[in-house]
Amino acid sequence: MEQELAELDNLSRDELGARWQKQHGYLPPTGMRRALLIRSAAWHLQAKRLGGYSAETRRRLKIAMADVSKTLADRRADQHVQQADGARSTVALADDAYSTSRSEPPSAAVGAKTGNGSLSKPKRRDAQPGARLIRDWNGRTHVVDVIEGGYVFEAKLYSSLTAVTRKITGTHWSGPRFFGLVTR
Repeated sequence: MEQELAELDNLSRDELGARWQKQHGYLPPTGMRRALLIRSAAWHLQAKRLGGYSAETRRRLKIAMADVSKTLADRRADQHVQQADGARSTVALADDAYSTSRSEPPSAAVGAKTGNGSLSKPKRRDAQPGARLIRDWNGRTHVVDVIEGGYVFEAKLYSSLTAVTRKITGTHWSGPRFFGLVTR
C-alpha cells in the first residue's frame, strides 16, 4: 500500500481527476489543487484496504451535515433587513425584484406608469438606526449595521452606504440599490 500511495505523486492532474470522478461520481471542482486530489485518492485507497469511517464517525458526520444544511437554509431565510421595531423586509439581490410591502397597491411598484403614462421615480426605503443589512456578494455574506450618523461595516464607521458598497465590490455602485433598498 505504501508503494501505491507514493505512486499517486507521479499521476498527472488528469489522471487524478479521473480517479476523483470514479470515487465521487462527478468531476472535481474547477480550481481544486493537485495536492487535494492526491489526498483524496490516498484516503480512498486506504479506506478500501483498511476500512473507511467507523459507524460512530459516519453517524456524527450525518449529524454535522444536517446541521450545516440547516445553517445554510437559515442563512438563505435571513436575507432580509431587520428593522429596530422587529418588522422584516426582504432584501433582494441587486438583480432580483424587490417588494416594499404587501400592503402597498400595485401602482406603488417601481417603474409603474402613472396616470399620464410616465414612469414613476424609483422607490427608496431608508434603513433606520438599529437595522442590519445583509448581502451575499461573491460567496461572502456582508453585514452592515445602521447606526445614528452612519454605517458600521467590519468594525469601521462609514458615512454612506455607497462607501460600504465600494469597499465590498471595489467599484462604484449605489449603496441603497446594492443592499436592495431601492427598487427599479
